[in-house]
Amino acid sequence: MAVKDKKARGELRIKLVRSVVGTPKNQREVVKGLGLRKLNSEVLRNDSPEIRGMINKISHLLKVEVLEKK
Repeated sequence: MAVKDKKARGELRIKLVRSVVGTPKNQREVVKGLGLRKLNSEVLRNDSPEIRGMINKISHLLKVEVLEKK
């Protein structure tokens, strides 16, 4: 994923599919940082290393779909 041109990157559709109840505080903060609030809420985020890192921290709570830019 060594794309240097930011225009070539797509978007990510991120959906919260598991509850944050009982998870550590730092994981709840990552969910909040991604803009997810309630269960089954979805957000669109640009594909970047920062967002990918956040997704990796809480991948067990999320469903991620890659949308290619046209």
